[in-house]
Amino acid sequence: MATTPERRFVIVPHRPRTRVLLVVIVLGWLLTLWLASDLTARYVGPDSARLRGEVEELQKGRDADAAAIDKLEADIAVLGRSDQVSRSAVQSLQEDLADRDERIAQLRADVAFYERLVDAASKRQGLSVHSLRFTRRDDGAWRYVLTLTQNLKRSKVSSGDVRLSIDGAQDGQLKTLDWPTLRQDAEAAPLTFEFKYFQQLKGSVMLPEGFTPHRVHVQLKSADGNSEPSFSWQEIQAEKPTEKQTEGAQ
Repeated sequence: MATTPERRFVIVPHRPRTRVLLVVIVLGWLLTLWLASDLTARYVGPDSARLRGEVEELQKGRDADAAAIDKLEADIAVLGRSDQVSRSAVQSLQEDLADRDERIAQLRADVAFYERLVDAASKRQGLSVHSLRFTRRDDGAWRYVLTLTQNLKRSKVSSGDVRLSIDGAQDGQLKTLDWPTLRQDAEAAPLTFEFKYFQQLKGSVMLPEGFTPHRVHVQLKSADGNSEPSFSWQEIQAEKPTEKQTEGAQ
């Protein structure tokens, strides 16, 4: 019996995608080579020096602009300080002028006061309170300036003592602060005076916190008699202390 020879078949799969992928890879590689060549020609070629020069010029311009900005900022800071100094100087000058005007007005008032006091035709008055001023100090105390006068008897010396008391309200109730309370001393001595024409008495008192003053009483005691003139608190306040060179005239 004859033997039939055995045939073997080899199946080879068809792979079209592999070929396409290979073609894409080759094209990509060729494109990369072309880009590299183009970039090399652009930046390493004859135009590269010109481009580098332009970049350097731009950097120099940027540095110059930055320096100019720094200078302008410094100038602005100097001008700001100069303006502040000028404003301070103007404010100080205005304050000096206002203070000078106030002093001139006070001197004129003093001259008028002295003229009335020594004028033979002026009205004769016995011991009286010419003026009273209270000024708030930085420490919370109130400084007072009390001016006493008399021209009834020019050759006679007026002497005696004086106390102050203040009416007001505290915690919704009326209250009177006597001289020891104002001086914060239970044994506070009264103010004394002795003059022919006028005398100023100065000092300070303390008001309790929350106390609202309404009226001030001046209790005068002398050999000629006693009196107690009073003044509204609103009328006797001053923005600045009233300074007079002469404390009294003998």
